[in-house]
Amino acid sequence: MEDIEFFDICEKEQTAAAPFLEQEKDDDDSVIDQFRNVANRPKGKGHKIEEESEEQDKVRSNDASDGVGDDLDSSGEELSACQLRIEMLTKEQERTETKIEDEKEAGNTAAICRLQALHRRLCAELGNEKDLESKISLMLKENVYKMWQIEIEQGKCGSLQEQLEQDEQELERQCNERAEQRIQKEKTAAQLVERKQQVGKKKEMEAKEEYERRLQKIVEDAQRNHEKAVQFLKKSMSRIHQQEAKEELKTREIMEKRMQAVLSLKNNITSNREKLRALQVRDKAKAREAKKQEMKMREAVLAEGGNVTKEIFLHKQHVELERQKQEFKEQQKSRKIEIVAQILQEEAYAEKQKKQQAWAEALRTRAKLQDCLRWRVKTWQYIENACEDSGAAELQKSWRIPSACSSVDDKSSSVVDFSEKASQDTIHENDEEDDEEANEILAKPEFTGLWSQECNLHKIVKDETDQRPVGASKMERKIFTENLEKLRSRIIRKQVVSGHEFKGCPFYSKPSLIHFKDFDVGRIYKKKIILINASYSVNFCKLVGVSEHLKDFISIHFDPPGQMSAGMSCDMMVTFKPMINKVLEGKVTFLAQNGSFSIPLICTTKRCALALDKELIDFGTHVVGETISRTIILTNCGALGTRFKLQTSAGANGTSTTTEKSFLEEVASPALHGITSDEKPSSSLMEPSISENKERVFSVHTEEVTQHACLIESQKTEPSLRGSHAEQLSQDALIIEEDLEAENAQSPPDPLPEEEPVEITLGKVTEGEIGPFSSVKLQIIFTPSVPGDVRAEFEITFDNPDCKPVHFCVTGVSVDVPVWVPDPNIDLKICMYDRLYQDCIIIRSRAKAALRLKFEVCKGLSNHMELLPKTGYIQAQSTFSVQLKFLPRHSLPEDAGKYFDTETRVLEVPMTIMVADKTKPIEFTVHAIVTTSDLEISPAELNFGYCTIYEAVQTTITLTNKSILPQEFGFVGLPDFVEIQPSDGFGTLLPLESLNLDIIFKANKAKEYTFELTCKSEINRQFKLSCKAVGVHPPLELSHSLVKFAATALNDVSTATLYVINSHVSLNHFTHAVPRLGKGETAPVGPTSFEFLVPEESPVTIMPSVGTVLPGKKCLIQVYFRPVLSEQLIKEEAIQMLCRADRQRMILKKTHELEMQKRREETLAGKKDGRKPSFAASRVRSIKHAAAISGFEPPKPEEIKTNSEEYIAAQYSLTRNFAAKFERYIIPCCVASGDIDEKKGSENLKYSPHNTLYLELHCPAVAPSVVVTSNNGKNIINFGEVAIGHRLIKQITVQNISEEKLPLGFSILNPNGPFLLVNPIGTLEPGENQFLVISFCPSESKLFFETLDIRSKKATLTLSIIGQGVAPSIACSVEGQVLNMGYVIAKEKITSTFKIQNTSTLPLRYSMMLASLSLTRDKEQKRLPFFITSPTGRTDFIGTQNYSGLSVFSISPVEGVIEPGKSQDFTVTFSPDHESLYYSDCLKVVLFGKEIPRVIWLKGAARNHMMFVEGGDPLDVPIESLAVTTPISEEAVKGELDEPTKSILLSLEYTQAETSGTPAVRELKIGAIRTAQFASKKNVEFSLDCLPLLQQKGFTIEPVKGTVDRGQIKSISVSWEPPADFDPDHPLMVAAVLTLKGDIKESYKVLFTARVVST
Repeated sequence: MEDIEFFDICEKEQTAAAPFLEQEKDDDDSVIDQFRNVANRPKGKGHKIEEESEEQDKVRSNDASDGVGDDLDSSGEELSACQLRIEMLTKEQERTETKIEDEKEAGNTAAICRLQALHRRLCAELGNEKDLESKISLMLKENVYKMWQIEIEQGKCGSLQEQLEQDEQELERQCNERAEQRIQKEKTAAQLVERKQQVGKKKEMEAKEEYERRLQKIVEDAQRNHEKAVQFLKKSMSRIHQQEAKEELKTREIMEKRMQAVLSLKNNITSNREKLRALQVRDKAKAREAKKQEMKMREAVLAEGGNVTKEIFLHKQHVELERQKQEFKEQQKSRKIEIVAQILQEEAYAEKQKKQQAWAEALRTRAKLQDCLRWRVKTWQYIENACEDSGAAELQKSWRIPSACSSVDDKSSSVVDFSEKASQDTIHENDEEDDEEANEILAKPEFTGLWSQECNLHKIVKDETDQRPVGASKMERKIFTENLEKLRSRIIRKQVVSGHEFKGCPFYSKPSLIHFKDFDVGRIYKKKIILINASYSVNFCKLVGVSEHLKDFISIHFDPPGQMSAGMSCDMMVTFKPMINKVLEGKVTFLAQNGSFSIPLICTTKRCALALDKELIDFGTHVVGETISRTIILTNCGALGTRFKLQTSAGANGTSTTTEKSFLEEVASPALHGITSDEKPSSSLMEPSISENKERVFSVHTEEVTQHACLIESQKTEPSLRGSHAEQLSQDALIIEEDLEAENAQSPPDPLPEEEPVEITLGKVTEGEIGPFSSVKLQIIFTPSVPGDVRAEFEITFDNPDCKPVHFCVTGVSVDVPVWVPDPNIDLKICMYDRLYQDCIIIRSRAKAALRLKFEVCKGLSNHMELLPKTGYIQAQSTFSVQLKFLPRHSLPEDAGKYFDTETRVLEVPMTIMVADKTKPIEFTVHAIVTTSDLEISPAELNFGYCTIYEAVQTTITLTNKSILPQEFGFVGLPDFVEIQPSDGFGTLLPLESLNLDIIFKANKAKEYTFELTCKSEINRQFKLSCKAVGVHPPLELSHSLVKFAATALNDVSTATLYVINSHVSLNHFTHAVPRLGKGETAPVGPTSFEFLVPEESPVTIMPSVGTVLPGKKCLIQVYFRPVLSEQLIKEEAIQMLCRADRQRMILKKTHELEMQKRREETLAGKKDGRKPSFAASRVRSIKHAAAISGFEPPKPEEIKTNSEEYIAAQYSLTRNFAAKFERYIIPCCVASGDIDEKKGSENLKYSPHNTLYLELHCPAVAPSVVVTSNNGKNIINFGEVAIGHRLIKQITVQNISEEKLPLGFSILNPNGPFLLVNPIGTLEPGENQFLVISFCPSESKLFFETLDIRSKKATLTLSIIGQGVAPSIACSVEGQVLNMGYVIAKEKITSTFKIQNTSTLPLRYSMMLASLSLTRDKEQKRLPFFITSPTGRTDFIGTQNYSGLSVFSISPVEGVIEPGKSQDFTVTFSPDHESLYYSDCLKVVLFGKEIPRVIWLKGAARNHMMFVEGGDPLDVPIESLAVTTPISEEAVKGELDEPTKSILLSLEYTQAETSGTPAVRELKIGAIRTAQFASKKNVEFSLDCLPLLQQKGFTIEPVKGTVDRGQIKSISVSWEPPADFDPDHPLMVAAVLTLKGDIKESYKVLFTARVVST
């Protein structure tokens, strides 16, 4: 068990580490450090590098080495991963070898076999990894070489960079100058504005005073006017209150109507929502039901052992076929509707052409109407002049001439109002009261100017009409026209709501056509029209008028409702008073906010619409001497009656073709005339097109004609008229039918004319009156006298000249044979050979006496067909039955001869009936299709081969039906070890169908099998199938041959356990079954080896796959199923995503171009009149064309890298949209006798393929319930490199993509490891995102790796966590521990630069800290000085500080980040504010806020004068005294004091050896500080006195005097050798004066002490 757990751990580690090692970035230290050092070396020498220029250098370097850098990083990652795997494999190999030795000592053969197999696999993997390492190393060297080339190219650009920096400095200087100039200009402008404000304030004060004076005057005037207006105000207010009350009442009524409309709309919306909700619930229920049916079908197929995928596919294909059939039927219906609509459109176009012709005729008749109008105007003028009463005077005062500002609409409206008033006066009057009507016409007109002009009332007013006052000039006319156009442009404007412009008809009328049908002259008709606002928002409606030629007949009562909201309606009353019996057409025009619209108006007269129910009367076949009658119905669907007459057609003797054609035309005319009577404008248009409508009239019966005509008319008229017409038509038809039946019963028919045929005659009714909406029945009698065909043509004429004659045809056939067969074609359908078929043949007789019949069959078919009886008698006017027997034999094709078609297998046999005393026989034909009844089984013989007793062998046979009839079949008498599916070997075969049957053979013991399978058909025919097989008993067996994994989520692992059992322990075959092949030799007893052959690239792993089982033992086998997405699938998805993105980009681009083009063309079209073009269809075509011609070439799958963004996005998309799938694997297990561990080298065990065992795996894969949404969906959390002791936190977002709530559990991380799960999640709601916080704190410098399992009840999500601990290290350019800033003049500053380089592999976050700015500085100052507490050495680095409190030393930058291999320049500034030689501070470099890898001691000195002396032994402490020092007097400053101000101790030690000694040498340094002060003194002079005395004492000094330039230092070398008279016991001390002359003169007392030291 320990070994099994070890294999499990190894497998999990390899599985979890594999994706990480392929995608994570771990750099190789040596190669990457070399590259980064080279890439970040300084670009210039002795120049100061600013932060901005450094960032620019980084950007340029990154841009130049981007491509090679990526390759270098990826190669480094792969090399690190490869080395890691080699290390792991090496350790594993060593561990395995150790275990093998241990197991060999213990004698565990099974474990040794397993470990040796593992060792061989590890050796193979180790060899592959080493080869991969060599390849990656070679690739890495090539990348480094390329990087060196890039760096060389960058070095060549160094001079350009310097020039760029100079240009930037010059540009900055120019910008500063321009800024100063702009500031100066702004100051000047501000002064000017201030002066203007002062002047403005002054003017404002003056204007305010003037305003107050005017206001006072206005108040006084207002008070006076108020007194006058009070008396008028009361009257006006009373009128206003009354008007407001009326408006309020009207508003309430309107609001009530609107509220009712809104409530009805709300109810409709609610009902629609409920319907929609019910439909959605129904659709969901259907979907669930379909899913349940599919699951039931799947379970049923699985229970039967069939192919589930195939059955479901066939079922879906069948459903799809049915849906396509239904769609095809619907398309046919829609196509028929389109065809009918097109026919109607063509008819409308033809009628439009006829209307234009009628309009031309109407123009010719307009002159007569003008004469009438002229006489009417003269009459009104006469009445005006004759009337002198008050009414006439008042009438005359009210008349006026239109002003110049009145529009054409005013003139037209006045005419309309007058016509309306004239028509309204006559609505309720009778036609007989002419006097009262004449008096009412004398009403006062609204505009008098219309009655004083001789104008044509039918002339249509246009924009070009002269609309100016009388006497206006051309300029005034032009101005008036322009003002009119402006006025119209303000009235009519576009309506745009939410960016959509309304372009349709603003109002919808109900009904859409104002139709006055079948009117009588003199009567008054009214119709109520409803106008509905169909625009997007509030609109108004104004009546313009009706067509000019309808103003004498049509009057309209319309109250403008004002502004109407969308969907609201208003009423309009149209009154029609016909004066002439003529068809009138026109329109009613309205004006809306966004344009004008009109409603068509038509008035039609009464007319006749005559049609026959049939145009052909066929009497059929009759015997000579009989009398037969038929009835034809003449129907009038119009409102006008007429007189008709039925007679023989004049052209009956002509040719049949011509007569029939003219007859059809005449028959079609009256029918179509009645159907389309409401659509024709005048009597000249009442003749329809015969070619278009002829086919719709021929096949109409009596009831169909009436219904069709009424239906067409009712669709074009109002519902009220439709009901009345239908009732009237039905009543009239019933009355006329009853009258005709009574007349026909009472009176015999009239004698036939001589022209008419003798056989066909007319009934009694040949002429009469047909009323409106009625019908007449006409009788036709057929009396055959001579055998043959008879044909006659008749014509119905009418007294109405507008009705064309109607023709119809009568035909009949007369025969003299009294016997006939009603069904002359006897169809026996499909018949099989050797089967008897019978049928009964009926024979009828027309004779008045009995007849003798004889039945005959063809001689060649006498053996196959027979008629019984062969002779018989048929009674008068009765029937006789004959029995037909048909027994087809296989010789039928040869016997039948020409009557049998061998290709189609159709038999057509003529049969004869002979009638006594008749020479003409009666013939009829027998039809039959003859087919076979054979069933074919392919193959005819089956060989199952070798089959183990633990499995079943399946093979497929094909059963074919050779017949064209369906046949039932079944396999009977099956043995126990054979099974046939589907349906247990029973079923039905359709004609010529082939069916695949699965024959399943399962051996029950080891032997040879030979047997036959019998298939029987429904007619008891038998078909045999021979089979044979060999049963095999293998040496090993599996505890489970079928493993069904649970539904496993993507990237999850499911495990199953089974055993390989060796139960062969004895060779005695009498007591139990022994392993052998058929009847072959028995397998030996002993260890038996096995090997599972797992297919490549399968998600299945078997551990162990190779092993040996001892007799009576068993071996544990674990099977792992881990579904993953294949790399090829991910690459294909990436290519599809790229293609979709490109198509979308091209479509958006093309759409944008089309929009821009449309805007440009709309801008151009807006300047012209006319309709704007539509771009909808062209836009769709252009978009499709753009998508089709896209130049994007998708990459090949092999070009997509596994670490690219496209690959990651495709993997994430497939994971989220993963569809559940089911896969089935059959794993063979080879079995061989012997121990596999005993074989060495390439030697293999011999095995028999017949002993192979098979393991069947059912592997369902489902979509994961929890996925990672952050980091591009990666399951790898890479912390990268983190400094030791520091903590890094990362957040990972996980999402529940399932539809249910998931409780989560987590595996336990190593408690002693660096990883920590901060916030475990309890539950996840559906679709919810949660954050997982994981921290990483390494304790040592190495690579850390762990896995975190997120467990749910459905799946487990494994997160791989990896991080590298790194020890931070830096390199500083400061040599030693001290950075000496040198000397500087007090209150001046000096800077120094040093560099710190990051020599580690992780970015370093640094901060620079000065000890003088430390928070503990106050506590440290309270301690005793270091020279008291620690006399051995200095422990405090903080020296003299500034008096001002500011820091002496400052550094920049203070904090930041240094990238790996990069360096950072730091600038230290020394700025003392007083003289001191002991300025110092401690600078600490702090990394990550904790670690201090470097401490630098900062030193500096300050002088008030430009010279300084350095050297000698210290004579004081480096701490300034707190005592107050007396300042130096002016005399001392001027050099008047002779005493030196300072002392210098210079001690020399001469080292005395045995033979010789070493001279003592010391130095004094004289320096001059570089400063801008003391310009009068350019250098410093120095001199040393008492030189002879010093030389006498053995001192040698060079130089004794000299000069030092500014910024330079000169050394005075002092050496000493003891003179001859020197006493070693008494040290030597000599004093000398050192004088310095600079800006002042300073003297130093130098004390030279010397002594001899022996070694």
